[in-house]
Amino acid sequence: KYLVPKKASAQVKKLKELAKKADEVILATDEDREGEAIAWHLAQTLGLGISNLQKPISKQIQNSKSQIPKTKKYAAKHIQRIVFHEITKKAIEDALQHPREIDINLVDAQQARRILDRIVGYKLSPFLWKKIVRGLSAGRVQSVAVRLIVDREREIEKFKPQEYWTIAAYFNDSTPFAALLSQQDGKPIEKLDISSKKQADDIVTDLEGASYVVQSVEKKETKRTPSPPFTTSTLQQAASQRFGYSARQTMRLAQQLYEGVDMGESGHSGLITYMRTDSLNLSAEALAAAHDYISSTFGSPYTLEHSRTFKTKSKGAQEAHEAIRPTDVNHAPATIKQYLDKQQYKLYELIWQRFVATQMPEAVFDATSADMESKGKHAVYTFHATGSILRFDGFLKVYPLKTTDIQLPELTKGETLNVDRLEPEQHFTEPPPRYSEASLIKILEKNGIGRPSTYAPTIGTIQERNYVQKNEAKRFVPTEMGVMVTDMLVEHFPDIVDVTFTADMEEKLDKIAEGEAAWVPTIRAFYEPFEKLLQIKYETVEKQTTDEATDEVCDKCGKPMVIKNGRFGKFLACSGFPECRNTKRLPGDTLGIKCPSCKNGDLIQRRSKRGKMFYGCSAYPNCNFALWDRPTGDTCPKCGSMMVEKGKNIVCSNKECTVKNPND
Repeated sequence: KYLVPKKASAQVKKLKELAKKADEVILATDEDREGEAIAWHLAQTLGLGISNLQKPISKQIQNSKSQIPKTKKYAAKHIQRIVFHEITKKAIEDALQHPREIDINLVDAQQARRILDRIVGYKLSPFLWKKIVRGLSAGRVQSVAVRLIVDREREIEKFKPQEYWTIAAYFNDSTPFAALLSQQDGKPIEKLDISSKKQADDIVTDLEGASYVVQSVEKKETKRTPSPPFTTSTLQQAASQRFGYSARQTMRLAQQLYEGVDMGESGHSGLITYMRTDSLNLSAEALAAAHDYISSTFGSPYTLEHSRTFKTKSKGAQEAHEAIRPTDVNHAPATIKQYLDKQQYKLYELIWQRFVATQMPEAVFDATSADMESKGKHAVYTFHATGSILRFDGFLKVYPLKTTDIQLPELTKGETLNVDRLEPEQHFTEPPPRYSEASLIKILEKNGIGRPSTYAPTIGTIQERNYVQKNEAKRFVPTEMGVMVTDMLVEHFPDIVDVTFTADMEEKLDKIAEGEAAWVPTIRAFYEPFEKLLQIKYETVEKQTTDEATDEVCDKCGKPMVIKNGRFGKFLACSGFPECRNTKRLPGDTLGIKCPSCKNGDLIQRRSKRGKMFYGCSAYPNCNFALWDRPTGDTCPKCGSMMVEKGKNIVCSNKECTVKNPND
């Protein structure tokens, strides 16, 4: 049974009054599972009949189809369900000309997802409270994300670096260039073959006085193809890599661009298409507009004869949707910059550039490779060099990427070259990198975990729950609590944190959305064995003890204080709990800087309840001084406030003061 929350009752009452006066009610919520469910709930709540909106389904699932209650038949109203992927006058007018029914399959899929998430969250979270500490949570997607981060951290901990060496030959002919040792006696040298300084030095010694002859030269044309237009996940990844935006920040900005801005005489218009999508489709109208824009702006060399299309690879992608693109390609970023703030502009420019680039030719490079042979005293060695020069920029004209020209001189087979020096260089293999927001989203999407609408909330949740933190390089590191919860779930509820199992469940939800499966049997097949397992674990799993002894004595009852793990990290608590409930904060890492406010406490590094690092006074709660940015210990020469680190700059912590990098 669904109930209207009290906080929404006034709004619903107003909507009902408006619906009674209207001859026609148009439901124009988003075209995804959540949007379709909202449309259905609106029809239900406003008393609009929708009994004839249910679509026929296949016979094999007819008897177990939707358990959503049906309402009365149509009242003296006409309901229209319309969808559009961009908030523009033309798109809305087109949608009004093509209304459709509420898709009950999507409604079922949304309800199934919601119930499934609540079964996991509402059932497992109390279990974690009882077995570890109160306030913890588990989730069907969030727990898998945390496990990925925990598993990667363990890979890093187990990793043992291996030493290896490379040897470069530097030639000083008309155009100096370098080549790397690639073969010895015709056998390729693998990465770890030269594993010590002695081996490298022996090869250099063997080549003393040797001549170098060009053995082969190959020239060919290579092309670089533009990337597909943005989906939700690739936009989040690109914005993270280019601007350092979080997934949540990117989606907030994208929502603003989708909803649109007031552009003076042109009126209000949405600037991008719907931003929660995993489709790479582009409409015929958008492709035609891009062709005309590129032709008129850049000329025929940059215009494709036939539009370039892309095939969606994401599991469960909804092909009826479009990729993220500008609603009007003629709104070049520079022409609308005045209507956007700095962050909005950067994201819009990125989306616009990426879309236009998809309809431009490949970039063309002249690539050259050459092998130089040298006979040492004991072996024959081959050095390999490559070069590449951009000949035609193509799509790079609007979507700049890093390309470095490496030019080799004109070489001829049999030519003898002058070597300037040989340089051996030591390297060590590196562990797999920790996940960033971009790489975590990429692996979630690759494995079919979650959907476009869930990536940003998931990444926010696992940080707010203090299961993971970001280090100084903005990479995810699991907390002790994150590791503890993950280990318990892996041991006792392996399916919940299994990548394959979670991806399979996403596919089942997709089948419900497509009308190929019924939601009730799907949920039942998961719930019944899960509930049985949960009851067994309640009885058999012992509570985790995480207390650490300390030398501190409780100032209220005299018993020893212990360090406990809580939802928001570690804290001091009296060992006499529950008779004595005295708790204290653990002192953070001191910065060696006196508090500028009370002059007594020291500034220490702490973490907020949402997992964000801040710097506060050790005398808290008697002193509430705090900063989000790391203080330097210096005071502002203009206003006397604390100077702090802001990215690569040193700025005044007083927002009204403009002092920046005073020592430059």
